[in-house]
Amino acid sequence: MFEISDKIQIAKDTFSVWVEAPKIVENAKPGQFVIVMGEEDGERIPLTIADTKGSKIRLIFQVVGKSTKKMAELENGQSYAHVVGPLGKPSEIDYYGTVLLIGGGIGIAPIYPILKALKQAGNKVIAILGARTSNLLILEDEFQEIADRVIITTDDGSKGMKGLVTDAMKLLAQEGEKVDRAWAIGPVIMMKYATLTAQELGYPITVSLNPIMVDGTGMCGGCRVTIAGSVKFACVDGPEFDGELVNWDELLSFSWSLVEPFSLPLCIDSTYLTVHPS
Repeated sequence: MFEISDKIQIAKDTFSVWVEAPKIVENAKPGQFVIVMGEEDGERIPLTIADTKGSKIRLIFQVVGKSTKKMAELENGQSYAHVVGPLGKPSEIDYYGTVLLIGGGIGIAPIYPILKALKQAGNKVIAILGARTSNLLILEDEFQEIADRVIITTDDGSKGMKGLVTDAMKLLAQEGEKVDRAWAIGPVIMMKYATLTAQELGYPITVSLNPIMVDGTGMCGGCRVTIAGSVKFACVDGPEFDGELVNWDELLSFSWSLVEPFSLPLCIDSTYLTVHPS
């Protein structure tokens, strides 16, 4: 079970694998994730289901520590010890009109299945893909094949627009593009400022939150977040929430208190907190 195939490196320290998981494929929907254990005594790594094909799911992850390094060392024909899912609530896929999808860094991966589903539902879909530099950008070709328009932003200007994803959001507004709904997935700081920009521009935005997660079923309580003044669990109540209702300052404060001394992973989709909002 959970045999690996078609393993490729798609960016610096970033890998894509297809994993045999027929029971997960039967029930998987966009926005949901799995918990992966590369080996029996390994850590539990939450990863979004980036795609499905036949009896396999596609997982995309970034090497940031011991467990993800060991996952990256496994070759085609070998297997992960455990893959549990699908977990979390699926994305609210419907016809909205014009939808803006914003992916930052490794957060581009979980946006991809949402792109496919929204396009299939008949929406016009514009995607903004942000990365620190061009060699960290992922899935550009896949987005170009499906989206009506793709805007690339890099912090250093090595590809596309030099700047942040919020700069591209404002550019679309200046061009007169009317957005009916948006999604943003990426570092916490990016999602916060994407939310603030969406509020400024006048359209709703959904974000996928990524606090520490252990079991993915609401048992550990590690993924508590405050939404509209109430405590929620990102793994079972989310991972997607209305960005305007998130207590971003609390989430950022909690994230930094952990990542600074311990360099712990913060999340679903292997999206890790970085110091830049793109």
